[in-house]
Amino acid sequence: MDRKQVLMLFGGESSEHDVSISSARNVYAAIDDDKYDVRLGYIDRHGKWWLLETFDANVTTHDAPQLLPVMGGKSFVTLPGHQVIQPDVILPILHGRNGEDGTVQGLAQLLHIPMVGCDVTASGVAMNKLATKEILSANDIPVIPFETHRDYEDVPDFSRLTMRLGSPIFVKPARAGSSVGVSKVRNESEFREALANAHEHDSIVLIERAISGRELETAVLGIAPNHKVSGIGEVIPGDDFYSYDDKYAANSTAKVVIDPELDDSTKESIRTIAGKVFEVLDCRGLARIDFILDSSGSLYVLEVNTLPGFTNISMYPKLWRQQGISYPQLIEHLIEDALHN
Repeated sequence: MDRKQVLMLFGGESSEHDVSISSARNVYAAIDDDKYDVRLGYIDRHGKWWLLETFDANVTTHDAPQLLPVMGGKSFVTLPGHQVIQPDVILPILHGRNGEDGTVQGLAQLLHIPMVGCDVTASGVAMNKLATKEILSANDIPVIPFETHRDYEDVPDFSRLTMRLGSPIFVKPARAGSSVGVSKVRNESEFREALANAHEHDSIVLIERAISGRELETAVLGIAPNHKVSGIGEVIPGDDFYSYDDKYAANSTAKVVIDPELDDSTKESIRTIAGKVFEVLDCRGLARIDFILDSSGSLYVLEVNTLPGFTNISMYPKLWRQQGISYPQLIEHLIEDALHN
């Protein structure tokens, strides 16, 4: 059987570069070598693309050729060497800006090479928390009350914000992942500092009501209308909220619980809403939908991740493992969906 060539992209320019490498290392170790010939496309922090021969303990571009796209040619070429790479499919293990925001997806479209996951539009919309909230709200899907701030606007009045949104509030970049640049604030001094910090990552910032409750997640797999929704997972933060360090630091005390104790009605609501979100945003391949359940039993969609983490501690593969789909089977499912749809 001829093996399909898979170009796995990882690294990237975003602040989630190291997370991407960790995810890619796990995928590379698990992928079925009998079915897939995996080529390693590493994107460094400056945006240069490299073709690596091996996945060493420390990723290095020493002696590696650069990888350049041949637009419309369904291929890449190395420089130096002029080796032609013609992948059957691109597997993006990228997070954050220039990875899951539609940019790489657009490049794949121009190259006429199938890519695992969502297309340009769905990726861009899901990466933009403001756009996501507005589209979901228009489709009667509950989202947390919020306001926006653009970097050219005056600093909003903190008292007015807390009168409308309550206190504390979250301040977060509209287009960043893994809780990068997110702060939970309780007074004006913290708010001004958080606003400046968030604007270091994005020109648009969300100011959002901080709802106390349970953070719940579910995974979606496949192509609508035949997509599948997994069971439920719960994140129990070790910090004041599920911060970047809480997600990825070696000493994190955060816990992930698969199939937490919930009543059947809440479980069904989460799964139904997740399936609707996937369809409304025109997602394909995969997505992780995050919710918060408040003390009154109300559900709100927190965000949509079109390229969720794939480390060995990540929620997305854990949820499918609980459904009987192993890590290698999950990767194969994603690749085959991209190749045949």
